[in-house]
Amino acid sequence: MEHAASTPGLVQWLPLPDTGENVLRFTGDWTLVHFSALEAQLDALKPHLPDVPDVDFNDVGRIDTAGAGLIAVALGPKCLQWLAEHDKDLPQQLRALLDTVSEAVAEIYAHRPPPRPNFGFRDLLADVGASVVNIAELGFRLLGFIGVTLETLAHNLWRPRRWRITSLVAHMEQTGLHAVPIVMLLSFLIGAVIAFLGATALQQYGATLFTVDLVSYSFLRELGVLLTAIILAGRTASAFTAQIGSMKIGEEVDAMRTMGLDPIELLVLPRVLALIVVTPLLTFLAMLAGILGGLLVCWFALDISPAMFVSVFQTDTPLHYLWLGLAKAPIFAFLIAMIGCLEGFKVQGSAQSVGERTTTSVVQSIFLVIVVDALAALFYMEMGW
Repeated sequence: MEHAASTPGLVQWLPLPDTGENVLRFTGDWTLVHFSALEAQLDALKPHLPDVPDVDFNDVGRIDTAGAGLIAVALGPKCLQWLAEHDKDLPQQLRALLDTVSEAVAEIYAHRPPPRPNFGFRDLLADVGASVVNIAELGFRLLGFIGVTLETLAHNLWRPRRWRITSLVAHMEQTGLHAVPIVMLLSFLIGAVIAFLGATALQQYGATLFTVDLVSYSFLRELGVLLTAIILAGRTASAFTAQIGSMKIGEEVDAMRTMGLDPIELLVLPRVLALIVVTPLLTFLAMLAGILGGLLVCWFALDISPAMFVSVFQTDTPLHYLWLGLAKAPIFAFLIAMIGCLEGFKVQGSAQSVGERTTTSVVQSIFLVIVVDALAALFYMEMGW
């Protein structure tokens, strides 16, 4: 432990009075207490030093490994080797300490990481290419996993004894019933916001009554199913990944295979079927909640009574808009369940891997849902629906 009388170290590049040649003179205590000041002195002198400067350690007081490390890094392995071979005046204790530290410094110099090249257009193309290849690999893996799941489903479809009814109902409760409050609340709020925004824009043209059409069209065709799918992607896909990933870490999946059981049949099929069943129901509730939010805004802010709202809704909104929205729900549910289960099987055996795969499943699910929804919108438009 340092005491109050500790003398801060000092390094100077001074000319010798006899020969006129410069010498690197170290004085004072080179200990951890003075590390920052000593490092600043050496950094200032480094550009002016030759490869092997003359060194004077005669006035050095105490020195520890922190100070010796600074000296070794500043002088470099070549200078330290020369000192060890030719400087006979170097104190034995200091020589041993510098020899020990110089070995570590030499190892650092020998394995320095190569300098990172400047990021140019070629590197940009390489990164883009690597990303495209990675996306293609993810797509092929997902297609392969979908094929295995459908094969298992077809194999067990005509064998009622192999159906996992208890697991199916449990997952329906977890993914469907427990998600009703959050789905309806968010849909209600989004419906109210859309009605406010639509009324603000349409009021300039005296067409506030068309706010009813805006709310009904948007929720029946797009927002009802899209909001439900995004909520399920964040809530359910992550849960599937975490559950299967935790089982894989605990080697439960390997135990199933050892006992001759199929993990796809036990873990994947009940989750996929449960989500396919509950997603259209949640979508329908989301549509009702969104339209209800728009109705309340029209009632209190635009003086459109509920009776008038319902009348305009029935007159202007085609019934097939409801079926167009509900038709996308099972597709979204299937993709979300597939990605969530696939990422769970990719867990490598650590808690960090579970977190990474959970994040990946949510991001991929939301991305794929939005892409498929955009393609469906283009298809509906071309078909005149």
